[in-house]
Amino acid sequence: MAETTSRVLQLLGLLQSRRVWTGDELAAQLGVTTRSVRRDIERLRDLGYPVHASKGHGGGYQLGAGAALPPLLLDPDEAVAVAVCLRLAAGGSVAGVGESALRALSKLDQVMPARLRSQVSAVHNATVTLTSATDTPVEPDVLMTLARACRDHEHVATSYTDLRGNTTQRRLEPYQLVTTGRRWYLLAYDRDRQDWRTLRLDRMTDVRALGSTFAPRPAPDAAAYVRQSISASPYPYVAKVRYRAPEHVVAQHFPPATATIEPDGPDACVVTAGADDPEKMVFYFAMAGEPFEVLEPPEVVAAVRTVAERLRVASTPREQT
Repeated sequence: MAETTSRVLQLLGLLQSRRVWTGDELAAQLGVTTRSVRRDIERLRDLGYPVHASKGHGGGYQLGAGAALPPLLLDPDEAVAVAVCLRLAAGGSVAGVGESALRALSKLDQVMPARLRSQVSAVHNATVTLTSATDTPVEPDVLMTLARACRDHEHVATSYTDLRGNTTQRRLEPYQLVTTGRRWYLLAYDRDRQDWRTLRLDRMTDVRALGSTFAPRPAPDAAAYVRQSISASPYPYVAKVRYRAPEHVVAQHFPPATATIEPDGPDACVVTAGADDPEKMVFYFAMAGEPFEVLEPPEVVAAVRTVAERLRVASTPREQT
């Protein structure tokens, strides 16, 4: 009996981790026959878990939302309380737990009845948070839609407003969500542009999962790609600066979202960052408090001379008249 109970719980975990499983896939994961899988599915249904079954191509077993919460988890009042707290945490009001809260909220929302969802939305919409870990809040529904689409390899459509205020329609293959602690980003393959793109979630509107799925293609490292995109790509000037200090020392002065840092031997490193104004970049690099030289571009190299002369003049005492 203990072995059966353990297997049923393992089956539940599999159903929560992916949108659809075939009977053969579940049997292979659990090391049992498809007949045993069918019996365990019935046990989950008896416990209140809404497991749907469909036949044909693309069919299989799917965990759905039911008329009541499964009795092994939470009663309705507890579910509403937990979901409200998770929504606040996923929005960044609790530093460092946004991604974990999003995963938990996605699992809970998957089996929550519609009447409880409406209660959660009512409480959330009536709540104003004065402080937050992010300066650009994202709606939890957008986070959950994209998180599920990443997990299930599901096509997404959205309107997107870029840095210059231009709005376009995007057809995406979403791969991974990335948070810097201040903002949420999506790494996705843009089907119309036939290339990888980084999109800020706070600039996405009318986000829709389309129901159709895609075959995953080899993807770049999400964290590295997003870091490169947000530290350099949007700016007209992208500078490379060599510091005569170890990487771990210089990294303390640059938030991950603002620069890319690469070691250049044991006692030096190269920082890549972008900005709109070369002279402001010089002051930004100088604020690190370590010796440095600008490697490129020429505009920033020239800005170093301009700023240095301006500071020299400012430090020269004027003769009294």
